[in-house]
Amino acid sequence: MYSTVIVKSAMQQAGLQTELAPDVRANLDRIVSAFNQDAALNATGEAHVLAMLTDKLLNRLHIDDWHRRHPGIANERIDRPIFGIGLPRTGSTALGVMMGQDPACRVLRTWEARQPCPPPLAEHQTNDPRIAEAQANLDATLAAYPSLGAMIPMAADAATECLLLLSMDFCSKEFEAYGRLNSYDQGLLQMDMEPTYQFHKRALQLLQWRCPPNRWFLRTPAHAAFLPAIDAVYPDARFVMTHRDIAKVIPSNMTLVLSLSQGFSNERDLAAMACHMVDFWEAALRRLIAFREAGNEHRFHDIQFSDFQSDPLEEIRRLYDWLGEPFSETAENRMRSWWTAQAEERQCTGKVDFSELGISLDELEHRFAFYSDRFVR
Repeated sequence: MYSTVIVKSAMQQAGLQTELAPDVRANLDRIVSAFNQDAALNATGEAHVLAMLTDKLLNRLHIDDWHRRHPGIANERIDRPIFGIGLPRTGSTALGVMMGQDPACRVLRTWEARQPCPPPLAEHQTNDPRIAEAQANLDATLAAYPSLGAMIPMAADAATECLLLLSMDFCSKEFEAYGRLNSYDQGLLQMDMEPTYQFHKRALQLLQWRCPPNRWFLRTPAHAAFLPAIDAVYPDARFVMTHRDIAKVIPSNMTLVLSLSQGFSNERDLAAMACHMVDFWEAALRRLIAFREAGNEHRFHDIQFSDFQSDPLEEIRRLYDWLGEPFSETAENRMRSWWTAQAEERQCTGKVDFSELGISLDELEHRFAFYSDRFVR
C-alpha cells in the first residue's frame, strides 16, 4: 500500500489540482507505514484500508476546498462546545446519541461524518440522500458482524464519534479498528495534536454553516489524551466524563476492537493487544487528571456508568443543570423513547475472557488506582 496511490486516487475523484499540505502528507505517510509494517493485514484488510484512507483524504480535500471557495465559513463561531470523554465502554455512546435527540443540541451524525460535503442544509437534514446511503452501509456491516449491533447503537442519523473528523488529518485512534497499530498509537501521544484539532474545528464550522444549531456535543474517549490541544483550539470547552470499573472496561473494549477488526487480519495476539491498550489508557488518564488539576476542575462534570444505566434521564437532567441549559419536554420525551427502544434491543454479548489478556486483575487495579480511587464508585 502506497501513499502516492491514495493521493492520486483521491485527487482524481475530487477533481482538484491543489497540492496536499506537507503536514497532511506526513501524517498520511505515517499511518500508511504503520499499516504496512504493524497491522498484519490480510488481502481483505489491505483492500479495505486502502479504500478507507482514500475516502478520508477525499473528504479532507473537499472540506479544504469548501473553505477556500467560501472563506466566510471560517467566521462561524463554535461556542462553548461540550466534549464527552473518559475511558471507552463507559456509556459515552448512549449519552451522545441521547443528547442528539435534543433539537437544540448539535451532534456529529454518522451520515455527515462519513460524507460531510456538500455541507448539510437545515431544510434537508432529515431527507438528505446520504442518510439512506450511510444506513445501507451500516446495515450491510451489521448483517456481516451482528455482534456489533449489540455493543454499539448504530444508525445513520444518530450521533457518532468525532474521531472520524480527526481521521481526516490522519491522527486518530479510529485506525486501530482496522488492525494492530501499537507503535502508531503510542506515537500519537508524542505528537502535537493542535493542528489536528484546528482541522476538527474547520470541519465543525462547515457542518454548522448551513445547518444549525451551534451548541455542539462531541465525543470520543481518545480526546482524554489530548486535552491541552483541545483547550488551545476551544478555550471555552466543557467536558463530561463518564466512569466505570476498569476491570469491566478493558475486556469490553477488547471485545469491541476485535469485533471491529475481524476479517482484516489473520493474526490475534490478545496479550499484546491488551498490554498496549492498558498502556495507552493509563497514559491518557494521567494526562487528563493532570489537566483537571491545572485549574480546570470547574470545567468537568462526572457521570457514573452505573447511575446512567439505572436512570439516564436523571443523569442528563443533572448535566443540563450543570451546563445551565434548558431541558425541554421535547428533548426529554425523545430521549426516553430512544432509551426504551434501545433497552428492548440491547443484548448481552460474550466478552473476551480476562484470563486471555495476560494481565492480572490485581495488576490492572493497581495501575489504575490513581483513577479508580478518585472517580469510580
